[in-house]
Amino acid sequence: MKFLHLIWRNLLRRKIRTTFTALSMFVAFVLFGVLMAIRIALTMGVDVAGADRMLVFHKTSIIQPLPVSYAERIRATDGVADVTSATWFGGIYQDPANFFAQLAVDPDGFLRMYPEFAVADDQKKAWFEDRTGALVGRATLNRFNWKVGDRVPLQGTIWRLPGGEPWTFTIRGVYDASIKGADDTQFLFSKAYLAEVARKLFGPGSFGDATVGWYIIRIAEPERAAQIAKTIDTQFENSQAETKTNTEKAFAQSFANQVGDIGAIMTAIAAAVFFTIVLVAGNTMAQSIRERVGELAVLKTLGFTDALVLVLVLAESMMLAVGGGGTGLLAGWLLIWRGDPTGGLLPGFFITPRDLALGVALMLSLGLVAGTMPALQAMRLRIADALRRN
Repeated sequence: MKFLHLIWRNLLRRKIRTTFTALSMFVAFVLFGVLMAIRIALTMGVDVAGADRMLVFHKTSIIQPLPVSYAERIRATDGVADVTSATWFGGIYQDPANFFAQLAVDPDGFLRMYPEFAVADDQKKAWFEDRTGALVGRATLNRFNWKVGDRVPLQGTIWRLPGGEPWTFTIRGVYDASIKGADDTQFLFSKAYLAEVARKLFGPGSFGDATVGWYIIRIAEPERAAQIAKTIDTQFENSQAETKTNTEKAFAQSFANQVGDIGAIMTAIAAAVFFTIVLVAGNTMAQSIRERVGELAVLKTLGFTDALVLVLVLAESMMLAVGGGGTGLLAGWLLIWRGDPTGGLLPGFFITPRDLALGVALMLSLGLVAGTMPALQAMRLRIADALRRN
């Protein structure tokens, strides 16, 4: 600590150069934080998907429905502890750009399957009792400035009402995600309401009345997931609606992969940025050492050992990295802390403690790598040569 003032004065020797180098690190770490938050947002659900939950889809495509009669056969499968279903509604609220997921579900079964969705008891009761009621995630509620009791019109795109009339739902409750990263953007309503309207539109046993989009099952022993999936799919082989069963985590990962390997893309961008910053910081330190050759010779003449000179130069590099990178990481965290900047397209926009720790590690590594060569140069400097050169 007694050399802290000396290190600080050396950094201030060229204020403009030091400032611009620190600013480049600042920008790099702001970018790092935002990239990591985008990665989390685009892979939302993968890390929080329940290990004991599986999804049963139509084997051909996710958009193909499954018969409601499958529910009891799936429930009777060895290892299955609970079953519920969901159906994609695909409505439009005011403008197609206002996208959010709308699902017709069994209210009690769905909340039982997803205990991480926290709902007040009175709101849960009100939703259960109102067949046209809706339960809305906090993010979507805030996005459109809705409140409990509001009536929300949705223009059906799959199930169109006569005359083009919109479906109208009353918001009976709001749910919060008790786990960071869980989806709090969904709009949920009773599948009984969908079935009732589908019967009027297309007759009993029609699409929406006798079908569901997919089944969600809870298994008692997650280590038996592969065996249970095979058992379920075997039951429906050679039927008109063959199934494909997979874990929820695998489904979320495959869904995220449709836009590419998000992790690899973000890592490649961050690596390019940090490689450039290492070159910039390394050049700054090397130039600084070249300008102080005579002073380093004097320090060694006064008794500073080679090892101490090495440590002082490395400390200078580390201080520059921590100053620029640390404020950049803090600024990035504050920016992300304000939440989704897109107005609802990236609801899971946050940075994890693991990524923050990675940022700190990168910061220290940056200072170490950028300062190593100049520090070795300073350590190997011979007094006579330095004074002669000066």
